Amino acid sequence: MAALRQLWAAVRLLLVMTVLLGLGYPAVITLAAQAFPTQANGSLLKTADGRVVGSALIGQQFEGPQWFQSRPSTSDYAGTTSGGSNLSPVSAAATEAIAERRAALVAANPNAVGPIPDDALTASASGLDPHISPAYARWQVPRVAAARQLSATALEQLIGAATEPAPLGFLGQDGVNVAKLNLMLATQ
Repeated sequence: MAALRQLWAAVRLLLVMTVLLGLGYPAVITLAAQAFPTQANGSLLKTADGRVVGSALIGQQFEGPQWFQSRPSTSDYAGTTSGGSNLSPVSAAATEAIAERRAALVAANPNAVGPIPDDALTASASGLDPHISPAYARWQVPRVAAARQLSATALEQLIGAATEPAPLGFLGQDGVNVAKLNLMLATQ
């Protein structure tokens, strides 16, 4: 009889906890998240007509000289295979990859001024980083300006608008969200 009472108490506790933690807690968290609907729903980037073109949280590849380019990705921007190359900075494979990227960047940006920024040559740890440094964005201005017949000043203003400050103002560095920048560029 005591064993049956203990079993019934355990079953009731299981049912209560299942409802609380399996239904109640997820419902409360989902409702709380919707206080920030843009972030809760994936930080989607949309065109003026409402068409979704990407997420502000995921890097994308942009083809052609008329677009600002993202950081290199070791996973070709595929979320299912994201990750870094895990190569040592002094490995022959890493050195070769950087040399290939450098040659491609110089060929695609013959009018660029100054040294190539580091983030243009190195892939991010996730392979899906949506940001580039303001220096890398400015380094690409001559190519994009020539391809789009826009002034460098107009592009600098767009870069400023797409630049996001470092978290809390001091963690990390400012970054330019390439997808946002190119979406603004598409409306020019």
